[in-house]
Amino acid sequence: MLRPNRFKRALRGDTPLFGLINSVPAPLLVEMLGYAGYDFVILDLEHVSPNPETLENLIRAAECCDVTPLVRVPGAQPDVILRVLDAGAQGIVVPHVCSAEEARIAVRASRYHPVGARGISGGRTTGFGTLSLPDYMALANTEILVAVMIEDREGVEAIDDIVAVEGVDLVIEGAIDLSQSFGVPCQPQHADVLTALDLIAERSRVAGVPYCAVPRADGQLGQWLRRGVRSFLVGDDRGVIFRALKAHIAGLREQASSARWSTLSGPDA
Repeated sequence: MLRPNRFKRALRGDTPLFGLINSVPAPLLVEMLGYAGYDFVILDLEHVSPNPETLENLIRAAECCDVTPLVRVPGAQPDVILRVLDAGAQGIVVPHVCSAEEARIAVRASRYHPVGARGISGGRTTGFGTLSLPDYMALANTEILVAVMIEDREGVEAIDDIVAVEGVDLVIEGAIDLSQSFGVPCQPQHADVLTALDLIAERSRVAGVPYCAVPRADGQLGQWLRRGVRSFLVGDDRGVIFRALKAHIAGLREQASSARWSTLSGPDA
């Protein structure tokens, strides 16, 4: 059953919020992210292909540990948005939004009358009838979060129009794809990309739409905090897991090497 969206409400506060992209579609891992203390998780349908049953179980795992489940859909596609919200997602993340019209399509597909035209259904979102449909529809219009990702030069150029769309709740940067759009692929720290991010953040602030930054270099988290940004996407679970595993085995090998050297250089050496 749809619950209050803790992440959406917290966006208006002053507490820093942190989330990860879930690229390993395993409910156990999502559950771990929640208990580890992340505020939101973005279940990925853009670059990952979990089947509908798996997606539902990923959302259930997030629900059981009180981490807000958002789903990154492949684009502003009403049929896909409908299915992920009916599965229980508390919000959608739409990549590569380049115009106000795309943002309006996403909002309209995510909300019911009078602000949208999402198809009406019951099921797990209503607690199988625990909530009446009218009560659920009113709750969904309040609690479902719509986030847009700005990942293209066209999106940067249209940022004022995009953040003016009623119902856009969050703007997320996508500097890696943005670097390609600016002709400097895989250079998220390039001056042109950083200038674009500054513009996106500032225009979002002026419009009163929260901005979600992606700190990639030392000091950037503090810089964004000083600018009033309070939500942060801090990578994907694959990267975090790989770095943790790599550090773990490196530490063990270092210990083993030190112990071996100590043995070899002992009194009998």
